[in-house]
Amino acid sequence: MRKARTLRGDGQAALTWNGDLRFEARAGDIMVPMDSTGDTGTSPTVLLLEALASCMAIDVVDILKKGRQELRAMRVHISGDRMPDPPRYFTDVHMSFDIEGDVEEAKAERAVQLSMDKYCSVFHTLRPDLVFTYEIAIADE
Repeated sequence: MRKARTLRGDGQAALTWNGDLRFEARAGDIMVPMDSTGDTGTSPTVLLLEALASCMAIDVVDILKKGRQELRAMRVHISGDRMPDPPRYFTDVHMSFDIEGDVEEAKAERAVQLSMDKYCSVFHTLRPDLVFTYEIAIADE
């Protein structure tokens, strides 16, 4: 049996196989069930979309708040198209930011661009040939 290596780095997680194509991922005390079929947990590819959406959403909220924008709510939708054959990577991803509050459109646009260009480490981990599009809708009620 091989000796276990000590992990280094900013991000760490451990996976435990639970039979079939199911795993349990743990990062500290947080557990995320994963299942290739999506029946008993989220599939790894959907987790990747969720990671991208949450990374960018966190950036956008943080940037808007620091810019003194009166953000009341935000919902992000994400979808992606994958290659038909292995290694079935994402070729296209589209995000929709639905923002509620007294938020200037130019500042929302800048927040998304800053996330893409500078801050979102998930985005910068993806393939450089990924076609990424987005739209922003702002409602101030």
